[in-house]
Amino acid sequence: MFSLCTIAIIAWGWLGRDQSGLTAESGTGYALGIIGAVTMILLLLYPMRKRLSFMRRWGSVPVWFSTHMIMGIIAPVCILFHANFQLGSLNSNVALISTLTVAGSGIIGRFIYTKVHYGLYGGRVTLNALREDALTAKGRLSAEFAFAPQLRARLQAFEDRVLAPARNPLHGLVKVMVLGMRVRATRLRLSRFMSGAVRLKARQAGWTWRERRRNRRDARRFLSVYLRTVRQVAELGFYERLFSFWHVLHLPLFFMLVVAGVMHVVAVHMY
Repeated sequence: MFSLCTIAIIAWGWLGRDQSGLTAESGTGYALGIIGAVTMILLLLYPMRKRLSFMRRWGSVPVWFSTHMIMGIIAPVCILFHANFQLGSLNSNVALISTLTVAGSGIIGRFIYTKVHYGLYGGRVTLNALREDALTAKGRLSAEFAFAPQLRARLQAFEDRVLAPARNPLHGLVKVMVLGMRVRATRLRLSRFMSGAVRLKARQAGWTWRERRRNRRDARRFLSVYLRTVRQVAELGFYERLFSFWHVLHLPLFFMLVVAGVMHVVAVHMY
């Protein structure tokens, strides 16, 4: 909801930029620039909260993290309205582009974060936990389809393919990019196989329509859990390395923004 509201506000500002009357030099436009700049500086409080011992009792990390993300959106939106969605002098353009670059980096970081954590506010995902989840899901499927032993062999073949180590970073990137299509294709093939196996078993065992439907529903649920978990296992190493690289890159980008912002403020008020 917050994201949709933000997109709507940006679209409204963009479409009405010629009629808004906002100016960066005075009034509301000037105030939005101050609010955006101060909010950007306040973003440093979150990493300080995580690293400085005297701040560790200042509220829970999830609350700080949520506030950090919200401010990371509010600040660049304020700067966009401050600039009235238009380019200006060289120093203001550098500050604006730096702001948008850091905001874009934050959005990318948020996406990567969800790949190595249980959601936005959950703990860090571990490979061992994911492997245990995949093994459990595979065991449930195999037990449910004990009458179709070929299923376990097909599951193992899929697992061996997607969990094979990448030969190099580029190969790892390609594997992650095509993994979604591979998982969807495997889900379709295995769903068809399981439906056929259920029909055959239903005729042999004299299952009722209700029993057949329950077995199909349970099979689809276990299969979805298994495929999703194996996909997470396959992606985890790649996204962990990507998250580490993002951490190295994001902070220098932020300090570049601070320098550009200070230069912009000095230039505006001195000349």
